[in-house]
Amino acid sequence: MARPAPNRLAGTIAAMAMCAAAATEAAAQDPSRVLNQQLQLGDVISGVTLNVEDASGEVPVTNTARGNQLSGSVEGVALDLASSQTLQGVTAATTAITLTGDTRGTLNATTDARGNDLASAAYGGDLSIESSQTVGPTEVTAAATIGGPAPRLIGGASVSTTAIANAAALGATGSAVSGVLIQNSDAGVRADILAETQYIPAPAEFISQSTGNQAAVNSWANSGQALTLRQRQSGDAVTATTSANAGNAWDLAGRARATANQSVLYNQGGSAVVTTDQSNLSRVRADSVVTSYDFGAATARAAATANEVSIGNNDRYLEIDNAQVNSGGVEASASFAGTNGYDAYVAAESVGNSVVGYACAQCAGEINVTNTQTNSAGVLAHATTTIAGSGRSVATSASAVGNSATFYVSGPRH
Repeated sequence: MARPAPNRLAGTIAAMAMCAAAATEAAAQDPSRVLNQQLQLGDVISGVTLNVEDASGEVPVTNTARGNQLSGSVEGVALDLASSQTLQGVTAATTAITLTGDTRGTLNATTDARGNDLASAAYGGDLSIESSQTVGPTEVTAAATIGGPAPRLIGGASVSTTAIANAAALGATGSAVSGVLIQNSDAGVRADILAETQYIPAPAEFISQSTGNQAAVNSWANSGQALTLRQRQSGDAVTATTSANAGNAWDLAGRARATANQSVLYNQGGSAVVTTDQSNLSRVRADSVVTSYDFGAATARAAATANEVSIGNNDRYLEIDNAQVNSGGVEASASFAGTNGYDAYVAAESVGNSVVGYACAQCAGEINVTNTQTNSAGVLAHATTTIAGSGRSVATSASAVGNSATFYVSGPRH
């Protein structure tokens, strides 16, 4: 074979290099694609039963139930995600813990039930999404009980229950996040905790959280958002109940939060243009009951919200088109009862519709907002504190708001 002339060889090499560069660029621009369709018709139930006597170390418990679940991420390439998740069966996670004697390590127990769960992230590539999540007329529940013959939690406790009908979480770095998320729930959603103990000489916190539809989007490092979110909750009720009780507790807290629809978004490094549309028909109730005969610090907090939107942009431009309608009753009740102790904090907060939007002041931020909120249901908040003997300080508050809208320009948040 004859050897090419030098100038011809150089031209051949240059042409090959150009072809390779073009192929690499095309590959980099060609997005990854995911088409997901999930249908769950039967029940999904998980249960944990734990009996512990005189545990010397930590007692960890994790209990999860998922009707449909999708998760994944990409790096350096764009992602086009189309997803449909439908649940018709019951989703339930139940935890029963019996403690005997002294539990010297910390009790860490998490109980989590979700009907439809989607999580996706893009790093260094754009994320485009078309997602639909639907839960039929069923139940999504998470429940935990802690008791036994005079249990003594020497190492304290951190116990939580979480029930969510539809959950979607998106993350991005250096990406443009765009598309539509639609969530519809016709389910009853309930999270419950009952704790009955004798002695807790360490911090102990018991938290129940229930949400009909939940969407969270976080984008960082020169990202931007152009999203539409639609959420509908129409089951009989969304409830969270915490009952935390002790004979003697040094630092005891019981918290309950119930939300029908929730959208929380944050962006950094580009514009954020978001349309949110929320509607709730369900009764929304949060109850927190804390009791301790002798107490150091005791906290009872309950928060109930029908529709909640929070959108923040740590950059110049934020545009929000928000519509919220609530016709389901909203109620929060928090109470503490003790005999002798030091400090008691009790708070109950109820909101029909809530929206918060903010942009960056140091970036010469600009906000453009169109906001429509309609609440036609009762919004109630109750806070009760009872000290039968002696105490040092007592702080009790209750707040009920039909429609709340807050928009501001502030310094960068980290």
